[in-house]
Amino acid sequence: MTARVIGIIGGSGLYQIEGMTGVRWRRVASPFGRPSDALCFGRLGDVELVFLPRHGRGHPIPPSEINFRANIDALKRVGVTDLISLSAVGSFRENLPPGSFVLADQFIDRTFARNKSFFGTGCVAHVSMAHPVCGRLGRHLGEAGKSAGIAITRGGTYLVMEGPQFSTLAESRLYREWGCDVIGMTNMPEAKLAREAEICYATVAMVTDFDCWHPEHDHVTVEMIVATLLANADKAKALVKALVPLIAHDRAPCPQGCDRALDHALITAPEKRDPKLMKTLDAVAGRVLHPARRGRKRKA
Repeated sequence: MTARVIGIIGGSGLYQIEGMTGVRWRRVASPFGRPSDALCFGRLGDVELVFLPRHGRGHPIPPSEINFRANIDALKRVGVTDLISLSAVGSFRENLPPGSFVLADQFIDRTFARNKSFFGTGCVAHVSMAHPVCGRLGRHLGEAGKSAGIAITRGGTYLVMEGPQFSTLAESRLYREWGCDVIGMTNMPEAKLAREAEICYATVAMVTDFDCWHPEHDHVTVEMIVATLLANADKAKALVKALVPLIAHDRAPCPQGCDRALDHALITAPEKRDPKLMKTLDAVAGRVLHPARRGRKRKA
C-alpha cells in the first residue's frame, strides 16, 4: 500500500485552493540543475500536495528553456507518486472550443531542443511510451470532473511543438490532418521523464483558443485569451480539489505499471555503468539501482 503524494505542474496560482493548509515554499536541489521554481507544499485533508510553477512564478522561463529533468527529479525526490500536468493549449477541433478540458492520452513530440532522458552514455534505458499517460489517473480525473461539474473530454492527441512561436497556417492544417486534437509547448519531454522516474502522469489540456487553422482565429484577442485562462484556472482548482480524495483512497500499485517502468528498462551491464551518472540517478532510478534502500523513509 502506497501513501499518495500528488504533484501538480501548472500555473503559479494553482496552489491557492480553498481548504489547503500548511502552505510553504522550499527549494529542492537536483543534480540535473535548477528546477523552474521552489516547490509549494501543502495539504488537503490528510493528502500531501506539491505544486511546481512550470514556467516559474511570473512566467520568466520560455518553453524551450524549462529544465524538465530538474523539475521531474525534484518532484521525485520529495516523494511525488502521482503527477497532474495542467497545460494551456490551442484546439484543432470545432467541438473543443475555448474553455474545454481534454484528458489527452496520446502525444506527438515535435520538440527538438530539449534533454529528453535522465539516462545516457554510461547507463542506457528504454521505457515504453505506447501509453504515455496513466489510465488510473485519467479515470480519477474523469470522475473528479463529474463531481466538480466540469465537462471533460476523455482521450485526445496532444501535438507538442518546440515554440516559442506559434504554428504556421500550413503546420496547423497538417497537424489537423494527422488527427491531433490540441497543441501546446510543454508536455514533452515532461511525460517521458515522468515515465522514466516511475511517476504516474496525466495531462489536463485546457483550451484557451483555436489554433490558426480556424477561420475566426484572427478575431481572438489577448483579452479573450486572458479571460479564458482565468476561468480555466478556477476550474482547474476545483478539479484538483475533487481529485484528491479519489487518489487518496487508491493506494494499490498502478495497474498500468507506471510505478514499475524501469523493471526491465535498464540495458547497460552493471559493470559498465558510469558511477558519476549513477549518482545523478539516485532518486529517479534508485528503486532498481539500489533496491536495499526501498524501505528507507524519505526526508520531508
